[in-house]
Amino acid sequence: MKLSEIKTHLKQLKTIGFQLPNGELVAPHFHVTEVGRVKKDFIDCGGKVRSEAVINFQLWEEQDYDHRLHPDKLLNIIELSEKIFEFDDLEIEVEYQGKDTIGKYNLDFDGTNFLLTSKLTACLALDACGIPAEKPRIKISDLQNNSCAPGSGCC
Repeated sequence: MKLSEIKTHLKQLKTIGFQLPNGELVAPHFHVTEVGRVKKDFIDCGGKVRSEAVINFQLWEEQDYDHRLHPDKLLNIIELSEKIFEFDDLEIEVEYQGKDTIGKYNLDFDGTNFLLTSKLTACLALDACGIPAEKPRIKISDLQNNSCAPGSGCC
C-alpha cells in the first residue's frame, strides 16, 4: 500500500485496527511511534548496485490502555512527516514487535482493518547467480529404458 492510499482509508475510518498475518489483531491501545522514510543502498549477489526506499511505520503497544490512536491523529502525523521530509508516494512497510524480534510487514487493507502481510526475500539476480529458477520436471515414462541412472535427469 502506498502512502496516498493509507491517507484515503484513514479519512473514512472511525477507528484503526491492524491485523497480523495469523489473523490476530494488534492490541487496540497501540501507538505509531515512528513515521519515516527508510532508504537502502546495496549490491545484489550479481554485483548490481541497487537502491530502494519505503515509508516506515513502527507500531508499539504498552500498558497505556487509555490513549488510543484515532484515524485523524495518525493522518496528522503522516501529513506532518510529509511536510518535513518531503515524502514521495512510496510503499509502506510496518515494523511491529513480535515475540522475539521486530517483524517487518507489507500493508494492505480489507475495508475494515489494515493487514500486516508477510514480506519475503528473493534473489534479485537469478540470471547472474547460477540458481535455476525452477527445477525441470521429467516424466519417468519419457526416460529411455525407464532407468534412473546418475546423470539421466530423473533425480
